[in-house]
Amino acid sequence: MQAMIPFPDISPEIFSIPLFGMEFALRWYALAYILGIVLAWRISVAAVKRPALWRDGAPMTPIQIEDLVTWLIIGIIAGGRLGFVIFYQPAYYLRNPAEIPMIWQGGMSFHGGFLGVVVAALIWTARHKVPRLSAADTIALGVPVGLMLGRIANFINNELWGRPTDAPQGVVFPGPSAQDCGQIAGLCARHPSQLYEAGLEGVILLSLMLYLAFQRGALKVPGQITGVFLAGYGIARFIVEYFRQADDQFISTTNPMGHVIRLGEFGLSMGQLLSLPMLAAGLALIAYARRRAKAQA
Repeated sequence: MQAMIPFPDISPEIFSIPLFGMEFALRWYALAYILGIVLAWRISVAAVKRPALWRDGAPMTPIQIEDLVTWLIIGIIAGGRLGFVIFYQPAYYLRNPAEIPMIWQGGMSFHGGFLGVVVAALIWTARHKVPRLSAADTIALGVPVGLMLGRIANFINNELWGRPTDAPQGVVFPGPSAQDCGQIAGLCARHPSQLYEAGLEGVILLSLMLYLAFQRGALKVPGQITGVFLAGYGIARFIVEYFRQADDQFISTTNPMGHVIRLGEFGLSMGQLLSLPMLAAGLALIAYARRRAKAQA
């Protein structure tokens, strides 16, 4: 008999209270965002409080980071939501544009949130005349902890589950994901791909970046930590996509014979296609940062 793990009975809501005739609920997903932003802020502050880690001293003060965080929160929310709308369900939201702002219904894209952060950071650094590469390194240091918490929340929410598997770590998620998928009648164990992502994008990538920044002097080469994050995330997400259930709303096209082709038929998912530019950009940025530092030295 196939070994499988039952889904833990954890409610997506931590608690709920009636307030002004409405029910206010705190969800694990919201808490993951809040705690992720707070921890990322503290990691960045810890880095700028150590001038010796930087080539020309810390690029920002702790007070400036607090101001920057406000801009980044706006970028995360706006970019994440618009990224989900554009990358994953454009047809649906064209028919239902009033639902675009309804982020409480779910639907956020990491790649969209990343672009939102980039835009917000570019505007903020221009206004305050802060070196952009060093500012990017400061921001990147704390991102993996938010990714880790967000993926754990995805697991609790029973969303973004993985492909069917007969591996012993397969989890029987409740709802449609538990329907028969040709393995065991009535049950379907799936990869807990959310936890794979939490481990690769969160624990491993965070540990690597903190080691490079605080022990190996990587912050003395502006742009290098950002490049490590981009390349590391691209690799981690590309790998996990092989275990993650493909999104139903893949972009389709038509070949010369008139047949509809889905991206999955080429062996690449939407997540992988969006991660490839991040990997390329990360490797290019690492090479550029090291050449620039060597030339200046």
